Amino acid sequence: MKRKTYISLLLLGIILLPGLLAAQQIRVSPDGEVRSIKEAVEMAQPGDHILVEAGTYTESEIKITKPLTLEGVDRPVIDGNREGNILIIRADSVTVKGFMIKNTGRSYVRDYSAILLENSKDFLIEDNDLDNVYFGIYLAETDRGIVRGNRIESYDRREAASGNGIHLWSVRNPKILDNTVMGLRDGIYLEFAEGAEISGNRSNDNNRYGLHFMFSDNSVYHNNIFRRNGAGVAVMYSENVDMTENLFEHNWGASAYGLLIKDMQKSRIESNRFYRNTVAIYSESSSDISIHRNNFELNGYAVNIKSSSRNNNFTENNFIENSFDVTTDSPRNPNTFDSNYWSQYEGYDLDRDGIGDVPYRPVRLFSVITQRQPEALILLRSMLITLLDTAERIMPVLTPQTLTDERPKMERIQ
Repeated sequence: MKRKTYISLLLLGIILLPGLLAAQQIRVSPDGEVRSIKEAVEMAQPGDHILVEAGTYTESEIKITKPLTLEGVDRPVIDGNREGNILIIRADSVTVKGFMIKNTGRSYVRDYSAILLENSKDFLIEDNDLDNVYFGIYLAETDRGIVRGNRIESYDRREAASGNGIHLWSVRNPKILDNTVMGLRDGIYLEFAEGAEISGNRSNDNNRYGLHFMFSDNSVYHNNIFRRNGAGVAVMYSENVDMTENLFEHNWGASAYGLLIKDMQKSRIESNRFYRNTVAIYSESSSDISIHRNNFELNGYAVNIKSSSRNNNFTENNFIENSFDVTTDSPRNPNTFDSNYWSQYEGYDLDRDGIGDVPYRPVRLFSVITQRQPEALILLRSMLITLLDTAERIMPVLTPQTLTDERPKMERIQ
């Protein structure tokens, strides 16, 4: 009988143990028992929930090395006082949300960040405002993390003196969702990332790139806005990348692009809008890319594709009132243009099937000239250039004879 009673008590203890070990709640406030976030983190047990009430907490180098939830109530401010990193996370299953975090340290040798995550998994960084930071959110060797709904802004307009808004290095399966990044060096930067989902972000007015990623395969970039960035967006040394329904807008400058692709393979660029960029797409050493159903509107150059880019397919895109629709540096054409709409097409459609009866040659002679002599752009609207372009379309000499759209659409593709 005693043995049965002992076993019953043991089983009851096992059942009640999770409740006894349930997460505790720790409250931090300027006039409470716990007044320091760093103190609350040190006293917390794994799984605890730290609530930080409204106020300003001048703290930096807050190290989180255990699973915790750190939540701000009524937008408390963590002021790093320009001293190093502010939050340093080296644990799995950490949540940080609801804070204003400002004034990181600045250095030319250290990447001081508002929120630094190293060797972490399954974290959530959500709904924070980061202001006047060197680097905003820095992920290094992480897996399955989510960065969502944050606003990151800084103000140093010198590229060399600014860091990146959301920086990812050697990460797996990150989700970067619905963030706003302004005034940094690169809005979003990825290097050696695998399986990234970058969606719903606004990356505007950054000193260099709105988005910059290298060696980052099997990723999806969807429904983002990249506007007024110094050099636009750069995609390099990556494959199996999907870029869909993004807006590339007002990226102007001598070395600016809507989208620069270099050494990219087996990828898809679809249903994006390229509006008023110096060059909408610049392609170098890229291959097997589908460029499908995009809108190229009022750009300087819609497509500048180098001879090193091969087997790329441009299909059912709208080219509308660009100064130059396509330019290239080679008389040969190893790429395909098919069934696109060209606003500058002057052909006819006698059988009324919606397809022009005369092939369209999108490379103007003048675009070839300006590639060699940029100063010639001053003659862009002159009658002489119009006559030269017309003669070249009739009897191609300097432009690629095989770079034609054999089935140009007569009406804009919806």
